Amino acid sequence: MTFSSMTPHGRGLLLTAFGGLMLSFDTPLVRLGDGTVWSVIALRSLSTFAAAILAWGAIRLLTAHRPALVPGRRGLLAGFFYGIATVTFLASIYYTEVANTVFILACSPMICALLSWVFMKERPSGSTLLTMAIMLAGVSLIVGSSLSGGHLFGDMLAAIAALSIASAITVSRGSDQPMGFTPLVAAVVPGLIALAIALPQGFQIANPGWILLDGAIMMPLAFWCLATGPRYLSGPEVGMFYLLETVLAPIWIGLIFAEIPSTMTLTGGAILILALIGHSLWQLRQKPNTATTALPG
Repeated sequence: MTFSSMTPHGRGLLLTAFGGLMLSFDTPLVRLGDGTVWSVIALRSLSTFAAAILAWGAIRLLTAHRPALVPGRRGLLAGFFYGIATVTFLASIYYTEVANTVFILACSPMICALLSWVFMKERPSGSTLLTMAIMLAGVSLIVGSSLSGGHLFGDMLAAIAALSIASAITVSRGSDQPMGFTPLVAAVVPGLIALAIALPQGFQIANPGWILLDGAIMMPLAFWCLATGPRYLSGPEVGMFYLLETVLAPIWIGLIFAEIPSTMTLTGGAILILALIGHSLWQLRQKPNTATTALPG
């Protein structure tokens, strides 16, 4: 079976699963870069932007396809939210444990469900509301652990990143235009701001190759796939694939840096993951044959 012969729902699942896998390598590569926060944000973001422009130019040169970089006002709004998510996510890595960051980011599908309820009149099911309540308990354990460990500021940054990602997904779903390039070109704004802050202080990255690998290859692949996913899947479904980062990133960090999260963080993270898995299995049981039709464009 080829990609073109797959159902729209199948394409969405494949794209978002691959994107979530690539995203799980983000935090280990940032840590391996060993740089100051603004230097890392600048290099990662600007390399992502450069890779996006090169890919966009190659597509226009070699094919008849003319993809929009930022499709209209909704594209600008989605790009704004992706830009905020970039800064707050990367900054949170420096102010809290990686496990705290990715566990809190796992709340994005539930936040997305709430935003879809408010702005798109898609009322969440009872199972979704129950999952939200369970996840809130899990986040409370993580934040409670941070209060004693001095990581509360980093956790708040991670929460802003989760809200921003959910907002970007919701905006993308409300558009009939492809948003694959939007999160990539939107990286230029936080990149330039970070560069302006980093240069007077001194640009400091011990191993820039890891950051370039992350920004120029891994993140463009991840965000293009995850931003294209809403064309084929519902917002909560797309958000579910961020769970791959939640599960895998702490594993990569543990293997590379021997960083073990606190018991409270692991307990809260386990509650989040189990709640999301349980919710996904329940949806599969209730709607085994549901497939989302691809949006035009």
